[in-house]
Amino acid sequence: MTGYWQGRKVLVTGADGFIGSHLVERLVAEGARVRAFCFYNSNGSRGWLDRANWGERQEPETCLGDVRDAGFVEEACRGMDVVFHLAALIAIPYSYRAPESFVDTNVKGTLNVLEGVRRSGVRRMVQTSTSEVYGTPDELPIRETHPLKGQSPYSASKIAADKLCEAYHCSFDVPVVTLRPFNTYGPRQSLRAVLPTMFRQLLAGRGEVRLGAWTPGATSRTSRTPSKASCGQARSRVSRETSCNSVRGGPCRSTSSSWRLEKSSAWRPGSPRMWRGCARTGVKFWSSSRIPSGRRRFSGGSRASISRRGSGGR
Repeated sequence: MTGYWQGRKVLVTGADGFIGSHLVERLVAEGARVRAFCFYNSNGSRGWLDRANWGERQEPETCLGDVRDAGFVEEACRGMDVVFHLAALIAIPYSYRAPESFVDTNVKGTLNVLEGVRRSGVRRMVQTSTSEVYGTPDELPIRETHPLKGQSPYSASKIAADKLCEAYHCSFDVPVVTLRPFNTYGPRQSLRAVLPTMFRQLLAGRGEVRLGAWTPGATSRTSRTPSKASCGQARSRVSRETSCNSVRGGPCRSTSSSWRLEKSSAWRPGSPRMWRGCARTGVKFWSSSRIPSGRRRFSGGSRASISRRGSGGR
């Protein structure tokens, strides 16, 4: 990838967020001319970008706005070679209480970006989706051909956004590719996310790790956990594709979050039990035959039991 981004004009929506800020830093380091689209606020804050150390590198151009504003989005897209679309509402529990907000931002916002890309002649758009579009998987590993399930207002809004991207490619030849990361992790991530929730409890010495949500519809999920660095690299590679595709984050085999937890906590005396809040499916058992190769170090498998108490959120 060395030299590929040198001098290229790149727009990143959601640049003030967890993943977006890391992507901006990586693109700037690669020599790209970055326009960072951050959510407007009265303080003029650029979110996590305010804490970035650019050193001798040129700081990215910043535009504060809202992806729900079609005119502003189109203006931001003008003159760009590549658009990375990461701006979204992501809190699953909140989507049960404010579904209209998720439609406005995730669906209409994506429509505005697609229109901006189409009208401005941008050469590549990368849509950031989510593993949540697959819902509770019917089988493991999860493949790109797995049926899409609108299991929450959040997941439904992301499915709609992905389908809009597909429609714009089929109808208008918009050069868009959809990337579906699973549970990402790294610096700047909210402590409410799945992996920080696990490790925070482990480091506190708890014998039981509790996950869940305070609203109906929370489900256990199968996840691959790429780091923030690999996420940025993946987006950079995907932007160079030449056709409309949906790309699942991670390698061919996805691994259950419960097995990931068991492996990472093996150094502790005794393995903690895994509690999952799952209001619909109740107790779920994971047999050792479903552990990917190389992870069968835990005899007798592991058990994930229901608990309606938990942290909530990804």
